[in-house]
Amino acid sequence: MVLAIILIGVLFDVVGMAVTAADETPFHSMASKRIRGARQAIALLRNSARVSSFCNDVVGDICSVVSGAAGTAIVYRVFAGSQEISFIEVAAGAFIAAMTVGGKGFAKNIGINNANYIVFKAARFLSLFSLNKRRNKNKSKKNS
Repeated sequence: MVLAIILIGVLFDVVGMAVTAADETPFHSMASKRIRGARQAIALLRNSARVSSFCNDVVGDICSVVSGAAGTAIVYRVFAGSQEISFIEVAAGAFIAAMTVGGKGFAKNIGINNANYIVFKAARFLSLFSLNKRRNKNKSKKNS
């Protein structure tokens, strides 16, 4: 569970970095061809400061804190009667911190180098929750 929380934080950090580094031009071409997710990608890029702040600072930092707290809870639960609990707690905390910081550092490089692809995949995912398609389908049903 702790690794899943760390991976969520790293994934959001990748998206946050990609949004700041991506170029908007290819998404206009995709939007003109009505490719799903292109309009969401343009919206992400036009709000890149907010998206980056939310992904990197809010979700990324919350996942870091929660993963550390979850690791501490696991150590206390498993090693409650052990004499070496302070060493185990420090080792688990160091491992979780290393995974979080190392993962985010590695992910930032990926986010910058593959920015357009990552933004498109994130926008494609967001397009699954878009209300525009649902509204258009409802309007066409009402007109029939």
